[in-house]
Amino acid sequence: MSHPMIALVTGGNKGIGREIAAQLAELGHTVLIGARSVERGEKTAAELRAAGGDVTAVALDVTDPASASAAAETVRSRFGRLDALINNAGVSHQPGADFAGQLPRSADVDHVRHVFETNVFGVITVSSAFLPLLRNSDSPRIVNVSSSAGSLAAISDFANSDPIALGYVPSKTALTAVTMMYARDLASEKILVNAVCPGFVATDLNNHRGTGTPQDGARQAVAMATIGADGPTGTFTDVDGPVPW
Repeated sequence: MSHPMIALVTGGNKGIGREIAAQLAELGHTVLIGARSVERGEKTAAELRAAGGDVTAVALDVTDPASASAAAETVRSRFGRLDALINNAGVSHQPGADFAGQLPRSADVDHVRHVFETNVFGVITVSSAFLPLLRNSDSPRIVNVSSSAGSLAAISDFANSDPIALGYVPSKTALTAVTMMYARDLASEKILVNAVCPGFVATDLNNHRGTGTPQDGARQAVAMATIGADGPTGTFTDVDGPVPW
C-alpha cells in the first residue's frame, strides 16, 4: 500500500517478529510491538525508534483474552483503527519441558495444549479482539505466521527428516486451516487474511539451528502485510510462492 499504515506485530520484541516490525518501520509505517513483557517490548521499540522508526510497544499476552482486549482498547484510543495485524507470536514447546512430551508414544497433553494455546487459540483471541479496529481500516489485512512444517504433504512423508512434534507441527497445520476459515468468512468485508511461512530461520524457537536469518524470515510477512486492498486472500505462501498444504 502507498500510504503509511498502523500495524501490530505480536511477539514483536525478538526474532522474526522484531524484524517484521523493523522492516515495516523502514517502509514508513507506524508499528506497534505486542509483547508479554512491556519492558522487553519497549526496549526493542526504543532501539527501532533510534533507527528512525515510528515504533511503540503495547502489553499483549496472546493467551489472555483480557490482555488482548486491553491492547485493542489502547490501540483504539490512540489510533481508532488497525490496518494490519501480524500474528507472529509462537512457541515450539513448553518452557522447561522435555521434547519427548511431544512424541505421540510419550505424549504430555499439557505440553501439547501449551503450544496450541499460543500458536492457534492465541491467534483467534487476538484476531477477535482487533477485528473491530480492522473494520475501521480502508484496507485491512491479517497475516498469520504459519510454517510448512505443518504441511500435510510433508508430515505424511515417512522420509521427512523434520522432528515429530505433536504440539508444534499440528499447531501449524491448524493455524493454516484457521487462516482459511477467517479468509472465507471475512471476504465479504474485504479483510484480507493470509498465512506465510518464514522458512527455517535461526531463532530462539529452534535454539538457533535454522539456516535463514530473521531478516529473511520476515520478508513474506511484510509483503503480505503491505498488499493493496485488491490483493489476495486465503493464501499460504513463502518468498518463493505458494506453499504445499
